[in-house]
Amino acid sequence: MFAPKNVCPVPFDQQPLNEYLALKKSWFFAWSVLSLSKYINTVLSIFILSVIFIIPVIWFYNKISFLYVLFYSILCADVIFILVFSRLYLGWSYIVKRLLSATVFYEESGWYDGQIWIKTADILIKDRLIGLYEINPYIKRIKYSLFLCISLFLLGILILYLI
Repeated sequence: MFAPKNVCPVPFDQQPLNEYLALKKSWFFAWSVLSLSKYINTVLSIFILSVIFIIPVIWFYNKISFLYVLFYSILCADVIFILVFSRLYLGWSYIVKRLLSATVFYEESGWYDGQIWIKTADILIKDRLIGLYEINPYIKRIKYSLFLCISLFLLGILILYLI
């Protein structure tokens, strides 16, 4: 799937399409490209498991009522998810920016000899189609998930303040 060297001087692992494929296969980013039902099930199961694992830690350090322990563990798990979704968003947005751009910055052998390559029309069209129709739905899904986590966090803070 990579462009030949006579068409594209960018090294194989720095070509935007290959970066996309590598990101899609990585263990951290792979679950964000699942189907919607699998994605929701995965997120909810990881959230519930993290809350269950955080409850004994908070209970050990603070001998307070179980309701407070539950709220604090939900808030801690929510902070973890905010960080995870932020990292997912940053990774995917970097790749989509490189796919949609008409130029590609790359390094031939090190940080000191960076070059800029202008994509050919065929490669640009292919990269933009992949960026717009494959990656943008994942980015929207991650944005909505991040917004939901931030809203849940703020709601949890409000509930703890009112209790």
